[in-house]
Amino acid sequence: MQLCLFGLLVVLLTACSGMPLRGTGDLGLVVERASGHVTLVNTSSREAYARIGGLGDLSHASVVYSRDARYAFIFGRDGGLTKVDLLEARIVKRIMQSGNAIGGSISQDGRIVVAQNYTPGGIKAFDAETLELLSEVPAEYAPGVFSKVVGLADVPGNKFAYALFDGGEIWVSDFSDPKRPVTKRYPAGQQPYDGLVTPDGRYYLAGLFGEDGIALLDLWQPEKGSRKILEKYGRGEEKLPVFKMPHLRGWSVAAGRAWLPAIGRHEVLVADASTWNETGRVAVKGQPVFVMASPDGRQIWVNFAFPDNGWVQVIDTLTGKIVQTLQPGKAVLHMEFTPRGEAVWLSARDDNRVVIYDTKAFSALGGLDVETPSGIFFTSRAARIGF
Repeated sequence: MQLCLFGLLVVLLTACSGMPLRGTGDLGLVVERASGHVTLVNTSSREAYARIGGLGDLSHASVVYSRDARYAFIFGRDGGLTKVDLLEARIVKRIMQSGNAIGGSISQDGRIVVAQNYTPGGIKAFDAETLELLSEVPAEYAPGVFSKVVGLADVPGNKFAYALFDGGEIWVSDFSDPKRPVTKRYPAGQQPYDGLVTPDGRYYLAGLFGEDGIALLDLWQPEKGSRKILEKYGRGEEKLPVFKMPHLRGWSVAAGRAWLPAIGRHEVLVADASTWNETGRVAVKGQPVFVMASPDGRQIWVNFAFPDNGWVQVIDTLTGKIVQTLQPGKAVLHMEFTPRGEAVWLSARDDNRVVIYDTKAFSALGGLDVETPSGIFFTSRAARIGF
């Protein structure tokens, strides 16, 4: 009788709220770059189910999810940090935590949300439940001199790895005690501009803008320090003007190899993921921005900087060859695979459209009208290291 009454109460409360019962596993959101809104989407029905505004400057926004995938934490370029309830389609809380920010992350245990900041340079840790400030780590790499922070990623042990663009270092902060973080520093190279963690959480890679190569830190053996890999890929060759910085969070490890965008080149670099030696290059249509692997690792989807940002190419990881070239729309800024990879969603900003493709047949499955779409973030990220 008690179970029956409880079930009836749940149905009544749901009816009163006006929101249908739904799981979070097939949900996500699309960032509207220019409007300060996000569009909430269902990846199974391929539909939008809500739109939320009042999120400030989303021109370079990023999103992470709570462990249960119910809440999205949205980091705005203006320093705003917003917690959104995907089930109730509402803002839970919004704070302004800095003057200029460029992304964030969430801890392994899901209790700490960390923002990385340009101004003031450093990271700040917040309680994921309340958004209460717990602590901060100023990126003071020399007395009185602070750096912009880039490439923030969660790593096992409630730690966060990140790069100091101006300081030329990789820092790893341990938040086992969230109010008293402990930070270790490692030289990286000139102007690390972004970073990623391999899917197993072992390696942190920081791309270098000021020199050829990538800084690699083995998080299982950090006492060995960072080392440079792929340092000769552009040596002695004239680079093209860089119209848009590649995104390391969109670099990929698949089929035992790392697939990386070459700065200032029309190439995707391929490296052995165990030795980190270059094993090949794939010539592509433009300067790669995102080089993203499908969940099964069989395909690499690549989008490009201006003036080739209306194109997308697909690389087969078995052969290393381009198997498809597509024109999804104008200014393709971001791509996101559905959790098991049967489809990929692409944002065509200048068409105000999100286009959905079948990853087997490469045919269009439909799409959504979304105002100036950019980042697409699905809740499957909640279970992934570094996302």
